Amino acid sequence: MQTRSKSGIHTPNPFSDYHCYSTSLPDALEEPTSYRVASYSSEWTKAMQDEIDALHMQGTWDLVPPPVNKNVVGSKWIYKIKRNSDGTVAKYKASHAWWKLRQLDIKNAFLHGDLDEEVYMKQPQGFEDPKQPQSVCKLRKSLYGLKQAPRAWNAKFTGYLPALGFKMSQSDPSLFVKHTGSDVLALLLYVDDIILTGSSDALIQEVIDDLSSVFELKDLGLLTYFLGLQISYPSSGGIFVNQYKYAKELLAKAGMTQCKACSTPCKPYSQVLSTDGELLKDPIALQYLTFTRPDIAFAVNSVCQYMTAPTDSHFFQVKRILRYLQGTLQYGIKFSPGPMQLSAFRDADWAGDASTRRSTTGFVVFLGNNPISWQSRKQGSVSRSSTEAEYRALANTAADVVWIRQVLADMHEFLPEPPLLHCDNLSALALSSNPVFHSRINT
Repeated sequence: MQTRSKSGIHTPNPFSDYHCYSTSLPDALEEPTSYRVASYSSEWTKAMQDEIDALHMQGTWDLVPPPVNKNVVGSKWIYKIKRNSDGTVAKYKASHAWWKLRQLDIKNAFLHGDLDEEVYMKQPQGFEDPKQPQSVCKLRKSLYGLKQAPRAWNAKFTGYLPALGFKMSQSDPSLFVKHTGSDVLALLLYVDDIILTGSSDALIQEVIDDLSSVFELKDLGLLTYFLGLQISYPSSGGIFVNQYKYAKELLAKAGMTQCKACSTPCKPYSQVLSTDGELLKDPIALQYLTFTRPDIAFAVNSVCQYMTAPTDSHFFQVKRILRYLQGTLQYGIKFSPGPMQLSAFRDADWAGDASTRRSTTGFVVFLGNNPISWQSRKQGSVSRSSTEAEYRALANTAADVVWIRQVLADMHEFLPEPPLLHCDNLSALALSSNPVFHSRINT
């Protein structure tokens, strides 16, 4: 039976039926939406040619006659402008005894991944081979837009790291640690972005040289911008991390760049119900800002509970958070030298959600004087008493502390003293110290 798929006729799926070529330019050009528009620009034409050259250098495909009874997927150009955070990478110099944070970028990372499956693709628009215009590309390497590409690249890169002496952390699969005598190196991988740090500058450079011999690597120098986080190094010492640029973009999208600031992100004891008002756009973009802003974690969590059906009353709360950000754009986290003491503070309300009667847990974990982990989240089930709600918060915080201690142990950083977990509920403390199971917890 001759089907549409065997004949090469199918309805394209915009999410998976295209292999995408990615081009980027570091200037303020507009991003074209089609090849026809991009072809009028000499800058974009050069970017496309550079991308095609990189694909050929990597041996990404072989041109073959169209196979019989095989599906040939389409190809599509994707145009993105690559922007720097502030262009001041070379400005910062490490004048302290801290480990230097180096940022690396793998060029055309996905093209390094080996492809095991048999995949055929149409030739790129505008760059068809004039001698074989009817041929198709039989892929040898994973390509952008291919669903196997991220996994293939990750397997390729992480498979090479053990040859350099790195071991994957037992607690975080994106963290790799290398021990050489008394020196320690740590490598953090996020897709094709890499942070490399350690106690020896010579060993760091040695790893960079080894990686450069296998992958096309770009050394971006001292870390200043990573996944929307801006990193600076004050003259007084330490590291300062904030999301000033991201917060400004949120205010601009909301049309609130000139709004009046307020002193708190939410009103005390305010409650919002899921049935209030009409539907509006959800506030999920604020979640990313809590990476460096624990002061808004509770307020953001309270409005993000209604992302599936946000209303105008939730929008008023979002506006208050944005007004608070307007007056605190420079806020962030300062990491300073201090004792290797792990401590945590936690709290919980009881049945704070009037709709579901579920409680909310909040905690923050400190290493020395530096906050390194925090969370505000509704508990998964209804607590029958304030003691039970506090006990759940205690358990969740303890789990986070155990995980952090394991990450430190992977880096051979062992705590001189047991972690401190602070609790203000005597009943929860008594329940934690008593191993007897309580079938029912009373207030």
